[in-house]
Amino acid sequence: MDGRIPLSSAPAANGRRLLPAARIGRGAATRALAACIALLTAAAASAQAPALDVFATVAEQARVLAAQPYVAPAGRLPADLAALKYDGHRDIRFRPERALWREAGLPFEVQFFHPGWLFADPVRVYEVTADGVRALGVDPRDFDYGRNRLDPAAWPKLGFAGFRVHYPLNDAAYKDELVVFLGASYFRALGQGQRYGLSARALAIDTVPRAGKPEVGDYKGEEFPRFVAFWLERPAPQATALTIHALLDSPRAAGAYSFTIAPGENTVMTVRARLYLRTGPESIATLGLAPLTSMFLHGENQPDAGDFRPEVHDSDGLSVQAGSGEWLWRPLVNPQFSRKRGVLTTSFSTTDPRGFGLMQRDRSFASYEDLEARYDLRPSAWIEPIGAWGPGRVELVQLPTDEEIHDNVVAYWLPDRLPAAGEPLDIAYRVHWQMKQ
Repeated sequence: MDGRIPLSSAPAANGRRLLPAARIGRGAATRALAACIALLTAAAASAQAPALDVFATVAEQARVLAAQPYVAPAGRLPADLAALKYDGHRDIRFRPERALWREAGLPFEVQFFHPGWLFADPVRVYEVTADGVRALGVDPRDFDYGRNRLDPAAWPKLGFAGFRVHYPLNDAAYKDELVVFLGASYFRALGQGQRYGLSARALAIDTVPRAGKPEVGDYKGEEFPRFVAFWLERPAPQATALTIHALLDSPRAAGAYSFTIAPGENTVMTVRARLYLRTGPESIATLGLAPLTSMFLHGENQPDAGDFRPEVHDSDGLSVQAGSGEWLWRPLVNPQFSRKRGVLTTSFSTTDPRGFGLMQRDRSFASYEDLEARYDLRPSAWIEPIGAWGPGRVELVQLPTDEEIHDNVVAYWLPDRLPAAGEPLDIAYRVHWQMKQ
């Protein structure tokens, strides 16, 4: 985690702050999770049952959840946790020796983030094994609370803020951080020799008003869907990939996600999703699929004479391979330094795209001259569609910022047709976290 202060109030996997995230309520979500756990446990316990299909079970719960009115979560934490500030929350650290699957000597291990500070709506996490489903929760013995004066004995059962997966990515003797899920539906991963940079997320809803002006219509700001539960499949002793399932909820959508993470020089995440839109008075104008989020402050095409560093960015351009095979490249800019300051939105229409990504092309240290940030080691993220995505467009949104602590670049796929409420939208793709283009 790079510990940077984000642009708005909902924390993301990269430590930056985002706009307020959508929240999930206890009633419908709790019933959906309980039913999901019962189905998974029953399937695992049945000797006659086929291989446990976690994704199908979670997808059915997403369908049921989307058919019910959205209820915002209570967001209630014990008073001492709710009162924590950035430094206090950062002082709570998971004890590595208590990592999930460490005692079993498995190739993957999981460490968890504690709720508190901005993380007021913990997520539920479950382990899936051949024997069934086991709920995981905050155990004070798993954490070092640092200098905080907290009273864990007085707390009710708590979920986690998120988690990170460790794997011997660069050295067989040490398990590096591989992927992190933390904040709304944000996640990011690393390949060999990489440093954390841009993030991905599950879904982007109404990122900008269609006309690009805040006063247009009844635009109420971006809606941030949120993962509310995760199921971690216990890996085999010689596993080279890890599968994680997630239930997503939002005021106008719900969905099921499956992530199969294969670490390597380029870590590849295979993503499968099934989404359902809710019935309601407010329709969705922009349903951004496979969204990526990054930062661009200044670079070769937009230098800053007041900064000793030649370039400061996690990505320097959007690359698109259209369905026809044509390659498109759009250098990123920071509208903060444009003559007309404001949100800049650009679209690239195509049918069945072959891929798109936010890329970090400059790989020389001399391009950045930043010993701490090491922008030269931050990955590109390339989205490779699986199957035919049909007609739509890749949309690039660039926001003005005067600090590198803010994520100000978003790219995603917009399908031409949105499903009707209750109709499933299935999508699959791979995310390549890569250094070489």
